[in-house]
Amino acid sequence: MSRHSINRSGEMAVFVRAVELGGFSAAARECCMTPSAVSKLVQRLEDRLGVRLINRSTRQLQLTPEGCAFHERAARILADIDDAEREAAAGDVPAGRVRLNASASFATHVLMPLLPEFLSAYPELSVDIIQTDAVVDLMAERVDIAIRGGPLKASRLIARKLGSTSMTIVGAPSYLARCGKPDSLDELMAHNRLSLSYTRAVDGWPLLSNSETILVPPSEKVRVSDGEGLRRLALEGAGLARMATFTVRDDIDAGRLVPLVEHLNPGDRETFHAVFQGQGGALPSRVRVMLDFLATRARLSG
Repeated sequence: MSRHSINRSGEMAVFVRAVELGGFSAAARECCMTPSAVSKLVQRLEDRLGVRLINRSTRQLQLTPEGCAFHERAARILADIDDAEREAAAGDVPAGRVRLNASASFATHVLMPLLPEFLSAYPELSVDIIQTDAVVDLMAERVDIAIRGGPLKASRLIARKLGSTSMTIVGAPSYLARCGKPDSLDELMAHNRLSLSYTRAVDGWPLLSNSETILVPPSEKVRVSDGEGLRRLALEGAGLARMATFTVRDDIDAGRLVPLVEHLNPGDRETFHAVFQGQGGALPSRVRVMLDFLATRARLSG
């Protein structure tokens, strides 16, 4: 039988529903099939692919590593088919759902304030926001756009620059009243320098010393897994933090945080990109309008 004569999308749909519903019987009820028909369909799929997708030694549906990989790809393909049909039906009007991954800091201080404007401009779109400072696999997580700060590693993903921000050392008035305000590098070294727990391109604070830039390590007394948590620690007076200026701009203006030792700032900036799969006309309109919106409206400078 020719590959073109096989309803591969139909097989994928049944397989994906069996995985998501946890069994052949549940998938059979939803797909108006018998459990034995679903079982035979999965068997044919395994025979054609030449790999075992599901372990049958347990009552529960248990995927093999190959089954997990196939499920992730199949689910993404089916979602793309749904998006293509929605867009074709809607004509030039972007419609569907955009899945966007961003750090907690970017989501809180840049994305969330812009969402009402975006949704008003594109009422047929909806947005899923996945907040994590960790680098995610776009295909595995079914993410359309990921916002990444700092240098980008080589990959097949397409990157679109959103802007850059300066870095600022800040402390809460309560902390400074208790521990003093540092005015020199030596004084700064005596303070609790808060840090992030994940690996970064530059794991420390770049600061000026005798006209040269040195890397000052954090204190390691308190570490946190995301930038917004770091900001909260600084606000509560747990120590000093070096953060992207856009994340603490409002706190500085309101007097909740105080910028410190700015004469030691080497002037480095953190650049933010939107990364995504595909390029040009291959992009679904729902993804393209979100990229265009972020590129023109994201407020990062400072």
